[in-house]
Amino acid sequence: MSFIKKLFGNEEKQRAVTHVKDLQLNDMIAMSDSFGLPSLLRDQQFQVTAINCYEFEHRTQTEWVLTGQSDVELYLSLEADDKTYLKFSLKIADNDVETLFDLDQFSTVFDEPGQAQLERQQDSTLNLDWSDSQYQQQAFAQVGYFHRKDNRVSNLSQYEGSDSGEQFELYTLYNPDEDKGIDIEVWQDGDTDVFLTLFRPVTDIVDMYPGS
Repeated sequence: MSFIKKLFGNEEKQRAVTHVKDLQLNDMIAMSDSFGLPSLLRDQQFQVTAINCYEFEHRTQTEWVLTGQSDVELYLSLEADDKTYLKFSLKIADNDVETLFDLDQFSTVFDEPGQAQLERQQDSTLNLDWSDSQYQQQAFAQVGYFHRKDNRVSNLSQYEGSDSGEQFELYTLYNPDEDKGIDIEVWQDGDTDVFLTLFRPVTDIVDMYPGS
C-alpha cells in the first residue's frame, strides 16, 4: 500500500490557470460572447505565443501576445485602478492612422505640453468597435523600456546586450469614458507604433487552459 501511495504521490499535478496574471507561454484563453466586445475578441479563443514586458520608472507591466484564428496579433496586459481591467491592444498600420484621424491634428500629440485632443474622422468606418469619436491626451513622452522577456521570472536590465530593454517614448490618449485609448510608442530610431486599446472587465475571459 505504501508503495502505491508513493507512486501516485510522485505524479506531477497538472497546473491550473485561475488568474490572468498567471498565464504562461502556450496557455489558452476563451473570451465571452458579449456584444460589448469587438468581433476580433467576441467568442474567440487565443493562445499565448510570447510574453514581453514594459518597464517604466514606477511600474513594470507584463504583456501577453495572443494569437487566434485570424492573422491579427493582439496584445493583453492588466491595468489596475480601483479595479483590475483587461487591456487589449491592436496595432494599426500608418495608412489606418490616416484613415481614422486627420494627420495634422494627430501630430499635435507630440507637441508640448501634451494636451492634444483628437477626433475620429466622421467618414471613417475603420475599427469602429476599437475606437471612439473623441480622445484627450493623458501621457506625453513617458520614457519606458521594452523587454522581450517575462519580468515575472527574469531580472530586467537595460544593459544586457542583445536581450536588453529597448528605450521608447509613450504617448497616451483616452476617450471620455476611459474604456478606449490610443498608445503611441516612438522608438529611438524614429519608428512609431500606434495601438488602439480597449479596457474590459476580467470576467470577459470565461475560461483559461494550461498549455502543453
